[in-house]
Amino acid sequence: MPTTDFPSVSIRSAVRADLPTVGRLGALLVRTHHEFDPARFIAATPRTEQGYASFLGTQLADPMVVVLVAELAGVVVGYTYAGIEGHDYMVLRGPAGLLHDIVVDPVHRGHGVGRMLLEATVEALAARGAPRVVLSTAARNEAAQRLFDRAGFRRTMIEMTRELAEGAPSTTRD
Repeated sequence: MPTTDFPSVSIRSAVRADLPTVGRLGALLVRTHHEFDPARFIAATPRTEQGYASFLGTQLADPMVVVLVAELAGVVVGYTYAGIEGHDYMVLRGPAGLLHDIVVDPVHRGHGVGRMLLEATVEALAARGAPRVVLSTAARNEAAQRLFDRAGFRRTMIEMTRELAEGAPSTTRD
């Protein structure tokens, strides 16, 4: 497993006591993406932290879900949320582990915590039978893209968004 600049960082499965911090980090994820592109990504609300924590709390007991935290000196400084999914004909993908979230508190970024979380999540998904791991990242999240590139991920899809003005006619090609 990779190491960090913080020798006392440990990666472990999340427990209920971690949920308030994970909720805060999830809300940070929402805010960051909204700042990248407010037309594409939802905005955080006063209930986002609680909502994120509550949702991830429902996932903790699912054997096909991985929720890991990075802990430093007894404090959660990052988390991942991933799961195993079957065939998805909408995205033309066979069974895979899907990494939905990876977040490290900004104070602790750049020290290998994200790399440790990523590798531990990949290992946990492989142990659950995932033949591959798929993730998406915001186009403007260059730091995350560098992390994923270094970890051996390759680009396979590009999401494109077009905003439709209210009442504007749709364009179609014959």
